[in-house]
Order: sequence, then structure tokens, then C-alpha cells
Amino acid sequence: MSKIVIAGGTGFLGTCLINHYLKSESHLVILTRGKTRTEGNVQYMNWDGKTLGPWADVLEGSDVLINLNGKSVDCRYTTENKSLIYSTRLDSTAALGKAIQQCKVRPKLWINAASATIYRHSLDKEMDEYTGEIGSGFSVDVCQKWEAAFNQFETNHTRKVLIRTGIVLGKNGGPMKPLKMLAKLGFGGKQGLGTQYFSWLHEDDFISIIDFMVANQSLSGAYNVTAPAPIPNHQFMSSLRSALKVSIGAPLPKWLLELGAVMIGTETELVLKSRRVIPKKLREAGYTFKFDEIGKALKDLCE
Repeated sequence: MSKIVIAGGTGFLGTCLINHYLKSESHLVILTRGKTRTEGNVQYMNWDGKTLGPWADVLEGSDVLINLNGKSVDCRYTTENKSLIYSTRLDSTAALGKAIQQCKVRPKLWINAASATIYRHSLDKEMDEYTGEIGSGFSVDVCQKWEAAFNQFETNHTRKVLIRTGIVLGKNGGPMKPLKMLAKLGFGGKQGLGTQYFSWLHEDDFISIIDFMVANQSLSGAYNVTAPAPIPNHQFMSSLRSALKVSIGAPLPKWLLELGAVMIGTETELVLKSRRVIPKKLREAGYTFKFDEIGKALKDLCE
């Protein structure tokens, strides 16, 4: 029986992993701001995401630590929200690094969340782990500081992997619900110019990639965790309409997106930044995607 610790495990991606590992005989420990409790094969341990405490003991002798902790970026970038976006990522990563260093038997593997948005807005070239160009601005600065917080720790006997994840599409979470609603209401056309690239990933591949990283002990460092074929926004929206059998999709120009973003409390960067990211290192390592084409992925997710 393996012991898997997930920090920030109550969000969309954490829930995907919990549901996956519940099917195995793994012992799951979820670090949460909720109450300490046990539900079946899952142990929930309270932590504040920034200071060492009794929770640190659960890392002892664990097989895998997966850190997904961080305030959602699906919000307005107010001063308060920006501060929380930084602190929830940097503080939790630092606390976990310190906890690992004090373990007598350290975790075998530490997987830490990162983001594919670390690369610049790109219409002209694909961004891989070797030649990808780092961008600028608030979101990129968050990514750089997040990775630096992770990389500062020397963790002998603990393998370390950073996952620069794209936008994960799921049946019951992530951005699919609002996107499907827009399409069904007739607003499933291109967003903005529609030429910006969309680096996506099916939830099943996210889970499989985590399993792949656990199983392949030679893997370490930063990996782009996206499907191998990023597509322009207009192509994604067309494929979504096709999967939903919706024939008409009115476009949403930038000014209307900006107005809507204010109304629903988010930022247009999430749809207008061109993320043309490819998983070169994953493919070199031998990972085979279950969903490498958007039509196949959306057909599965819209069933």
C-alpha cells in the first residue's frame, strides 16, 4: 500500500486525483484548511498552508507528495487577490520544503504545481521546456517566484518534479461548464481575435501523467503538462460547438469579454493570452497521450 499526500487536494485537480487513487489500495492524506478527519481510506489533515505543525508528520515515509495548493486565478486581480495568489503558492511550497527536510524518511517524490502561463504570449512559435521564452507581467512573475520557491530546497532522497500545467478540461470541473453554457446559449464563437492559442489537457491525461511521473524514477525537473497540439481559440470553440451539436456561435469581441469579466469577477487574460505550449520532455520520456486531438477530447467530455 502506497502513501500519497496531496496538499490543496479539495479543488478540481485534487478531486480528480482522489477519485483516481480511491480505486487503488493507496492511503491518501489530504492537507486541507478544513477539519482533521478520516473518511474511509482518506485522511484529512488540517494545515494553514504556511507554517509547520502536526501535519508535517504525515510526510514521514510517504511515497508521493503532490502540492496543488494555490488560490484560483479565476478572479479579479485586485491588490488583495494578487497578494493571496502569491502567498498561497509561495508559503505552502516553502512550508512543504521545510517539512521534507526535517523528515527522518523523506517522501520519495515531490510533485509541485506550476503553470504553462510562465511562457510569453506566443502566436509565432511553440514553447517547449528547452527553448520556451519566459514572459512578463503579474502572472508570469507569480510562476517564476513559485518555481524558485520550489527549487530553493535541496531534498536528498526526494525526487522533485515541477508540472507546468495548461488548462485542464474535465466533465465536472475546470472551465468546461462555463464554456459549454456559452456555446449552448449561442455565444460559442471565437473569443477576441480567435487567433490566440489554447494549451489544453484532458483530465484523464492529467491523472495518467501523474502516474507516469511516479512510475518513472528518472524524471525530474520542469515538465510542460499539456496536450501535444495547442490550437487557436477559434478552432477550439468550433470543435466545442460540434461536440455539443450547436450550429451557431456568435463571436465575443475583446470589449465584450472585458465587460463580462468585470461582471463575473475574472480576467480576460485567461482566454486572450496565447499559450502555445508543447510537452516535449514528456513525449521524449515516452508518455503516450490518451487524448491528443481536441475533437476526440471534447466528444468524450460532452457525452
